[in-house]
Amino acid sequence: MISISHEAKYTHAVVFEQFTLQDYKEFEDNVLYDIRFHGAARLLLDLRLMDGYTIDMALEEIRFSKKNRQNFDRVAVVSDDQWVVWSVWLNQAISESEIKVFADIASAQQWLEYINIAA
Repeated sequence: MISISHEAKYTHAVVFEQFTLQDYKEFEDNVLYDIRFHGAARLLLDLRLMDGYTIDMALEEIRFSKKNRQNFDRVAVVSDDQWVVWSVWLNQAISESEIKVFADIASAQQWLEYINIAA
């Protein structure tokens, strides 16, 4: 199950239990909406309550990330799961965005809300 909210500077998604293809499609729709109306997306993915994901969801994530690699600014992932950290490392190879893993939500939010004036 997934819960998605649109904050002032980012889209916040929390995954509960199993992350399914249906959940990911809902996530995609929300992200594509933000990209269309606000430009490059900033995302906060809270995966602390996720207990697994389906293979079809993982394949869709790779496809979506590859297709939209220029449409993301920053992606903050909150998790302490080593498989999630490894997955983030893999996504960095195909994405042009900044992706970081955080142990707590507050640090992730602070990083997403920071605006680099020099850029």
